[in-house]
Formats: sequence, structure tokens, C-alpha cells
Amino acid sequence: MDWRKGLGFTDRLRVIQSLTTAYQQASSAAAFAEAQSQARQHETEAYENADSKEEYDRICQRAIDAAEATCVVPVVSGPDEARDVFQGSETSEIPTGEQFGHGDFQPGRGRLVLVFPFLRYDLEHLLRRDMVTATQARSILRDLFHALAHIHKLGIIHRDIKPSNILMDSPDGPAYLADFGISWQEGDPGSEPSHQKITDVGTTCYRPPEILFGDKGYGTALDLWAAGCVVAEAIGVGHRALFDSGPVGSDLSLIVSIFKTLGTPNEQNWPEVQTLPDWGKVQFYAFPAQSWEDILPNVSSNGRDLARHLLCYESGQRLSAEEALRHPYFSTP
Repeated sequence: MDWRKGLGFTDRLRVIQSLTTAYQQASSAAAFAEAQSQARQHETEAYENADSKEEYDRICQRAIDAAEATCVVPVVSGPDEARDVFQGSETSEIPTGEQFGHGDFQPGRGRLVLVFPFLRYDLEHLLRRDMVTATQARSILRDLFHALAHIHKLGIIHRDIKPSNILMDSPDGPAYLADFGISWQEGDPGSEPSHQKITDVGTTCYRPPEILFGDKGYGTALDLWAAGCVVAEAIGVGHRALFDSGPVGSDLSLIVSIFKTLGTPNEQNWPEVQTLPDWGKVQFYAFPAQSWEDILPNVSSNGRDLARHLLCYESGQRLSAEEALRHPYFSTP
């Protein structure tokens, strides 16, 4: 039997997406269309020339590794160039960085050089390739909630929790929370007023329901919903995203997916809706809630229970990051 018959369109698309990302990262000047064209070419060559699925995977992995090895890192050659890099960046991230207790930078005095370690993997990469064991997934998730507990104490909302923003050098960890490009911090002059926060935050299927109905006064519970989605994806069979935002990532598709899974909410089981600006503008079919055993079948009971206590409609009922760390799921090393 030809091995290609067992390789579906979705499988090939995921490889192309991974290659596209790798080629974009390899050159800061690479346009998406150019990177995607290069990715399609390499994937097609692997598909046509490989004698087995294993060889296909090896060829694609070598292409990704080769792209990563040629990543272009900007070199700052002098104080003037350093100043240009600083002024051309999201400067609001520098004061936020100081809050983490690393360094004492004063603009205008000396040079600012940001040095980041190279971390080979992100959680999405590992999940899509089924490269993590249950023990490794638990350790990675534990590190995620430690990171969330820390930044939430500092008054910071990450606003883009997703598997690709959880980085590590090895599937054994440790894992690091990355990409604070759209984070919000209380008292930061570069952040919006607390009750006028932007709602265009988060990534597709990790966006919480209150955001989808226009809540601008959200808090750290936004991160906990997204973390719950990551938990479900990490422990679930097949490691698929729990909710589906459709082929174009629409809010309406995501809302319907959440309602089909957790049941269509009302003012009785989601009192918060009375304060949401866009609630009631569209009438939704009253979907019944699925049981959590059906939502996450064949997973550990503790893992399923952790996801259930994070993925609550009422944001005030979601576990905090510190409460999540005390959950029985993390009691096993």
C-alpha cells in the first residue's frame, strides 16, 4: 500500500504551515507569500520523493532545521544603531521588562542590548508532532501556570496565551512564557485604561467568551480561559484545539463552537452577560452542554477536571493561576 494514501490534506497543510513559519523566521525580510511558496515546494518534493512516511517526516524536519539554522539576528554595531533599534521597537515593553526585576536600564545612559536564548521548541510544535508524554505535558503546564501566577501578581495580563507562545529547549522543559507584545499592565502609561481595554486580543480559538461579546473591562481571567484551552489541547487525544473558529477565524464560528461544546449560556448560568455590550444582539440556538467525559474522552480525570474549572463562562469562577497550581493534576511529579 502506497504510504501517501494515509497522508491527508490536513496533515500536509500542517507541514506546509510549519515550513512557512520557519522560512519567515529565517529572514526578517521574507514575505508570507514567498515563504509559503518555498514551503510548498519543499513539501511537494518530500511528498514525491520519499519512500515512506518516516522519510517524508525526516525530509521536512531537515528543511525546518536548516531554516532555523540560518535565522538572521540583527547586529547592533554601535550606540547610534542601538538607539535606532530601541526607538523603532515597541518601547512600552522595556518598562514592563524592568518590572520583572532584571536590570536597571536608564534611557540615554549607555547602550541597551537585548539578548535572548535560542529555544528550539514551542508547545504547538511538540503537540502537532505528538512529541510530548503525559508527564512532560504536566511539567510544561505547571511552568505555564507558574509564569501566569507571577505576571498576574505584577498586574500584567498577557492577552495571547497559546501553545506557540510557550517555549522550551527540550520537551523535558523548563518551559517559558513568551511574546508580551500585546500584554497589558495596570498603571503602565502605554496600556489602555482598565475599563477601555482593546478586545482584539488573543488568537482565534483561545479567545474567551466575554471578549467575543465586547467586554472591555476584563481581567486576568482572560489568560486563564486561554490556559484552559491549552490544558485541554495538551492532554487531549490527538492534541487538537478544543474550540474551532472556522477556516477564516471568525468570532461567530468560535462562539457557536463554544456553545456547541459547553452549552448555550443564559443569564442564569452566566450572570456576567448582563454587563456585556454585545450580548443579546444575535439569537443563538440553545445547544445542550456536552459532558466533560465526551468533551475530553480518554484523558486523566484530574486533567479533565482542571480544564473544566478553567473553562467557565463566568470569569469570576475560573481558577486563578495559583489555584490551578494547587489542583490535584499537578500533585504528581
